[in-house]
Parts: sequence; C-alpha cells; structure tokens
Amino acid sequence: MTLVGSLALTVGCQRSVDQQYISSAAVGQLEPELQKVVHEQLRKRSGTPREPKLIGATPEETAQLKHGAEVYRRNCEQCHGVTGDGNGPAAQYLTPRPRDYRRGVFKFTSTPYGSRPRREDLMRTIDQGVTGTSMPAFRLLPKQDREAVLDYVLALTHRGELEELLVAQAESEGELPDEMVEELVAAVLDRWTLAAESEVDAASKMPPITEETIAAGAQIFQQRECFKCHGRDGRGGLAGGIEVGNDAWGRKDPAADLTSGMLHGGQLPIDIYRRISSGINGTPMPSFGASFADNPDAVWHLTHYVLSLANQRRRGVQYPQGETAAVDAHAPATETPSEPTTNEPAQADPAPAEEAAK
Repeated sequence: MTLVGSLALTVGCQRSVDQQYISSAAVGQLEPELQKVVHEQLRKRSGTPREPKLIGATPEETAQLKHGAEVYRRNCEQCHGVTGDGNGPAAQYLTPRPRDYRRGVFKFTSTPYGSRPRREDLMRTIDQGVTGTSMPAFRLLPKQDREAVLDYVLALTHRGELEELLVAQAESEGELPDEMVEELVAAVLDRWTLAAESEVDAASKMPPITEETIAAGAQIFQQRECFKCHGRDGRGGLAGGIEVGNDAWGRKDPAADLTSGMLHGGQLPIDIYRRISSGINGTPMPSFGASFADNPDAVWHLTHYVLSLANQRRRGVQYPQGETAAVDAHAPATETPSEPTTNEPAQADPAPAEEAAK
C-alpha cells in the first residue's frame, strides 16, 4: 500500500454528501455585500463539488466533469482537499505539501516562467507522479478517468484564479459589475489559451554528453554562482543550510539536492534544460534562458553537469561530512571554479540523449 493510501485510511475516507468549496481568507475580509457577490459569481461560473462547472468548457468536457469530480474524490481529495487548496486531511503529514491549485501556479511545465502549464504538462504529472514527493503515478487509471480528473483539476484551478481576481477587483473598486466579471473570466481563460501555444523548445540541438561538456557545465555552475543555492557539490539547500526564501505558497523552499537522483521535474535532458532555461514557477529558481541567449549550448552543458551529479549517488559516490558548507548569498563571486568533491570523475548516463529533442 502506498503512503498516500495508508494516510487515507488513517484520516478516514468518509465524505459528507453536502461538501462545499471553501472560500479563501481574502474573501472574508470583504464587505458582506461584496462577499455575497463573489460567492454568487463563483457558484454561477464554477458550480459546486457535486455539480461542478469548468469555465470555458466544451460540451464534451462539461459532460465528463462529474465523472472527474468522482475520480478526484477517490484519489486526490485526501491530499489536495475539496477546494484544491492542498489542505486535505492527509496534507499535514506530507513534505512537501500537496499542490494548492487555486493560483494556477504549477512548478513543472514546458512553458515559460510565469505561464500556465499546457494540458500535456498536467497529464504527465498525473501519469508519472512527481519523483521524490508523495504525488504517485496514476498511469494505471483508465485514460477516461485521467482525462476527466484533469478537467476537474482545471475547474478547481480556474475557480481559484477567478476568486483571486474577483477579490482584487472588489478591494480596488468596491464593486463587481457584471461587465467587469466577464472581463475577469476572459482573463483567466486567456492565460491558459496562451500557455497552450507557448511550449519552450531548446535553442540548439543537444550536443553529445562527454567529459568535456560536463566539465564546461561544472565551470558555468561556479561562474554563475549556482552554488549559492545548490551548494558547491550540488547537494542543495538542506544539506548546506542555505536558505533562499519562500515559495509562492509561503513555505520555505530550499534548492534541490541535484545529487539525489530524484529530479522532481523529470529525468530527461529536455526536462532539466527547461528547468534551467525557464526556471520553476512559484519558487526562487529563476529563468536563465535570456542569460545564455548568445551561447545556447551553455544550457545543455549545465544540463549535462546536473545529469552527472544526479548519477553520482547511483554509482555509490560518498560525500565527506560537511563538504557542502553553506555559502553566504552576499559573498563576492569566486574567481575560479572549485575542485570536484570526489576523486572519481562524474559520468552522465548518455542513454536518454535521444530523448532531448522530443
């Protein structure tokens, strides 16, 4: 039995027949009349857990939304909550916390930093899960179930985004006329329409993985001061005691341990390329694509270096205790790259190379 399944049994799977979506704390700060309008608009546009609606949905998507809500109740609600706020009954036991859908912010996408994900991005997370977290793979669910629950996740996401815009409008203008609400609904849909057409492609073809490209990536890692977040040997913020700030959900978000072999955003070269080029939404990891506009192969070299780090633990490399000492984020840049922390040269696995262009 999976961890999530065990927790579901622990916290209980009985659900009330009269479930309701939970409004954000910001709604409760509005004047009573404006709160009423917000609730009415959200119910009109997004429905209820038993009668959900998807903003901008096609008739086909609307028809399968109830089925998606039921799949969500069986498989997702324990962690992600009725409203999709990431606060289900099992969430308190999980680190990292389950994703809060309400802001439309998803970490691992094939779109530029700050953009919504493509439908394919969300489906990949459903199919493959997120390595190193409590989000399991659901690829064994029937395709109809996966498509339906994806639509329901979108319904929760659109509802949360619209709620945020309604609150902002109410706070700034003190009113929510129908014509303004229509504009806000259109704004939510426009973000997702734009994302569907904004897939990030590599700026150059991936070169073969060699000791030279790995070494070039290691040098860039030092020159660009990636160690200030990931530590000099790539073991991340937790190992080095490095704090880089909070994520979009208000939680501390240490930089990833690149040596763990558990790259949350995917294991293929193109996955790592996109994390470097586009950054990771909702986290302190920024986009570096523009920084390497004049040298697009540099992103691939960094990708090769990350792959070499990710393979080190698989190969049994042992790290000296305390080797990844915290680096002062305000310290001046080093003039030369530091020496590798092991005597054994890192070797990246070239097997996934043919996947890079996908």
